[in-house]
Amino acid sequence: MSPNLQRFRFLRPILQRLGRDRLLIITGARQTGKTTLARATFPELRYVNLDAVEAREVVRGVRTDAWAATIGPAILDEAQKEPEVFDKVKFAFDAGQLGQTVLLGSSQILMLQRVRETLAGRAFVFELWPLLASELVSAADGPPPEAPLLDRMLTAGDTADALLAPLPAALLDGTAGRDADAIEHLLTWGGMPALLGLSEEARTKWLQSYEVSYLERDLGDLARLTDLMPFRQFQRLCALRTGQLVVYSDLARDAGVSPHTARRYLEYLKLSYQAFLLPPYGTNLTSTMVKAPKVYWLDLGLWRQQVRYRGLVTGPLFETLVVAEVYKWVRTHDRPVDLAFYRTRSGLEVDLLITTPDGVWGIEAKAARRLAPHDWRPLRDVGRALGARWRGGLVVYRGALMEQLDEQIWAVPVERLLVSS
Repeated sequence: MSPNLQRFRFLRPILQRLGRDRLLIITGARQTGKTTLARATFPELRYVNLDAVEAREVVRGVRTDAWAATIGPAILDEAQKEPEVFDKVKFAFDAGQLGQTVLLGSSQILMLQRVRETLAGRAFVFELWPLLASELVSAADGPPPEAPLLDRMLTAGDTADALLAPLPAALLDGTAGRDADAIEHLLTWGGMPALLGLSEEARTKWLQSYEVSYLERDLGDLARLTDLMPFRQFQRLCALRTGQLVVYSDLARDAGVSPHTARRYLEYLKLSYQAFLLPPYGTNLTSTMVKAPKVYWLDLGLWRQQVRYRGLVTGPLFETLVVAEVYKWVRTHDRPVDLAFYRTRSGLEVDLLITTPDGVWGIEAKAARRLAPHDWRPLRDVGRALGARWRGGLVVYRGALMEQLDEQIWAVPVERLLVSS
């Protein structure tokens, strides 16, 4: 990976294309690099950090009709801390006095609530996630990286055989080791940018501090919990279930809370960008399907801290990496695709089905370095059931070779899918 601590963010060119003379909202988990991205993208804008009490007092004292002349185009960090800001920005923008403002915040529920109430129809909303695998290998001052193989799957109309057959079975230049290092970093430490320049000991301490900060600040914005212990227990139990079906009654029983509280707590985890739910595929292909969603943790560094696990890569951990990286890529680039998993009550399961305008891709994530026929049998069965809609299946694994396993089914090294094709 590049020794430069600043990384290229794929959201930056999107902001540059859409962000002139616009109101922009950038939200995401704390410490994902929202401030760094906004200031690098719009260096001409004034920066105001509303996390500071003094800054909030100054902004509060600015008359609405004087906002454009006094504050003007600006980056307003932690905007949810001062709700009056949204009304004043709206007034100046509607009056034609203000061409651009960028509002940042790590509290999704409060930010989006203010957008719905005040800036609906006026603001573009973007989410910044922890570093993507392809961002990890690209310095901010270098050339923009090429989109990974994943994006070609989402945007091209090719089948797996047509797309993958022309590609080399292995990458023999220096990018292979670099890309593999990026994947190992995500599996071990996650994608928080602040960890890049730290020693292993300091990284562990940073993750511990982040856990405390999340509970005290982000959760404090979301909910007024007088007792954090039930939520802490629920959070850990939910993390231990990454890649598994969400059964609220079981979660509630194990955490010692009601099913209603379990649903509310999981919503907090989603709104604070700790976890997301993957729905089941909406069409019954072979037999009766399960209807419950699956839960996935978004960042494996935070996941390891939450469950206190520093061991080897397990199957659920590797599956979480693959599904979360696909999810983050789709959300960053706003690709018109649907993500789901497929599981029947008879035991047929595919980790991820990606429905694009051109058809359906299937992905199985395997932490092994070698594959056996049973690893791709579910993809073959689902592909046959989908018929003409089937684009192909990928068994994403930790091996080194990209090779065809069956008709329209390929073994693809994880770094080839997520970093370099």
